[in-house]
Amino acid sequence: MQLPAEAVTATVLIEVVRISALPTRRDVPYPGTAVAHWAGGEADAALALIESLPGSEQHRCGFSPSWSVRAYDDSLDLALFEAAFCFTCHEVRMQGTAVPPALATQFFDPGALPARTLLSLFRKEAP
Repeated sequence: MQLPAEAVTATVLIEVVRISALPTRRDVPYPGTAVAHWAGGEADAALALIESLPGSEQHRCGFSPSWSVRAYDDSLDLALFEAAFCFTCHEVRMQGTAVPPALATQFFDPGALPARTLLSLFRKEAP
């Protein structure tokens, strides 16, 4: 999976969100509860894991994401990007000021080890 390179370099904090609904508009954050904050090496490892997600083809489910990550720079103001993961249709939707249109929708293999590891990390934060 491809993340916006400049945003990855600037990221100092990742917020893990347990999504509770779809947003009312495409340019607003996914509603849900922040269940964890990863900084330093933990944030770097999470970004590397996300970047290692192998691609896949789309599987139709209507896009019902359960988890998202929001990446912040040291200002901790607006998220550089948010990536919402649907492990059923294999889709990731990214939005934010650092996300070029070409990266907004991507597909990953949820059965691959990196995806299973990422889902395990999410579930560990909010079983």
